[in-house]
Amino acid sequence: MKKEFNFKIEKKIPNFLGRAGVISTPHGDILTPSFVVVGTKGTVKSVIPEQLINNGVQVTLANTYHLYLQPGDELIKEAGGLHKFMNWKGPLMTDSGGFQVFSLGVAYGKEISKVVTVTDPSLLISERSSVDDGAPRLATIGNDGVSFRSHIDGSLHYITPEKSIEIQHNLGADIIFAFDECTSPTENNRYQEEALSRTHAWAKRSLIKHKELENIKEDKASQKILEVQPLGESEVVPLKIPASITEESEDVAHSQVLGRGRTRGQTSSPEQHLQALPQALFGIVQGGRSEILRKKSAEVIGSMDFDGFGIGGSFAKEDMSTAVKWVNEILPEEKPRHLLGIGEPEDLFMGVENGVDLFDCVGPTRIARNGTMFTKNGKINILNAKFVKDFGLIDEGCECYTCKSYTRAYMSHLFRAKEMIGATLASIHNIYFITKLVADMRQSILDGTFVEYKNTFLQNYKSR
Repeated sequence: MKKEFNFKIEKKIPNFLGRAGVISTPHGDILTPSFVVVGTKGTVKSVIPEQLINNGVQVTLANTYHLYLQPGDELIKEAGGLHKFMNWKGPLMTDSGGFQVFSLGVAYGKEISKVVTVTDPSLLISERSSVDDGAPRLATIGNDGVSFRSHIDGSLHYITPEKSIEIQHNLGADIIFAFDECTSPTENNRYQEEALSRTHAWAKRSLIKHKELENIKEDKASQKILEVQPLGESEVVPLKIPASITEESEDVAHSQVLGRGRTRGQTSSPEQHLQALPQALFGIVQGGRSEILRKKSAEVIGSMDFDGFGIGGSFAKEDMSTAVKWVNEILPEEKPRHLLGIGEPEDLFMGVENGVDLFDCVGPTRIARNGTMFTKNGKINILNAKFVKDFGLIDEGCECYTCKSYTRAYMSHLFRAKEMIGATLASIHNIYFITKLVADMRQSILDGTFVEYKNTFLQNYKSR
């Protein structure tokens, strides 16, 4: 089977690690740098796929842990994969479930997020390993895998690297991630080292399992000439299922397999259609706040035969930029890098400058549902009293549907009245804002004006 994944660098930022490029996937190209909108359970909350496309979204990311528990990866496989199930035609990613292990384990009940300020004394952890701290949690980590209880019904589950990869192959995303252990930046060095050893071992096991499943696809793809007898005709017509599937060819092949004919003795299913699609696997670099561990992880993960790399872990705001630079100075330049769970404008500039190609974060849509929206002068909370009679636009000059159609006063009314459409309109705006921001960063790289664009934007964004 032809490997339908590659990365091409178009232009670099002089004196920095940043670059503009193109990632090719079976479901289309991703122009990088690009912001990946998160649809945790196979949907971006309150927004339909067509609205995502209209707002410039190129790629979405779904959550392996949540889809495994509900509705189940086997059901999604039977439906023909997550693309078909959620009606998303473009490139799609799934995470490994590692961050949910962190959330259900050491971070459970502590309100530790992806980015923390470690000067808060309540977040400091003692020198003994956190796995022994006696705190309540829903997940328990061992060297072989993780046992956890479902947050839905309390049922017990056990996930290994191999199981994570199997689940993600059932979901069928274009880009998937190796199973890893995310750690808090407040953890002590001893635990960071233990967790990093597990992450590296799990990365190797994830890669082995992924290649095994891809080889099975290769074998099945070698038998891609099916004899199909059209309904109502006696003539046998050969049908070629393309190994490389674009949006148009995918729809044609799928309709042919499902509706226009039958094979000798059987009909090809959506599940068989899914098995023709190659997937790319990204390894994840961890290491907390330690320069030694971050660089070690970049060396180890970077030496493995991954298609790209994720930069994981929960970061300290004070040194996130430094940690990203440590990693990207070591990772192979010719492969794409994804910064997991980061979505603030200042952090996006930092990431792009330091060689990050992709970002994902629930933040822009999550804060939108709570009434907070981005503007070029900073965030606003539409529930503030000053917006009740403000008949101006959310963000002057913004070309999104919400800004072209509604005022701040109307948005304030929707949220105060708890009307559902408020969340949709706010999400549309935030998605457009962040997606366009990163697209403009890409264009500034191509134009050779990234530093000027960054300085101008951040000066305006901070002035309130």
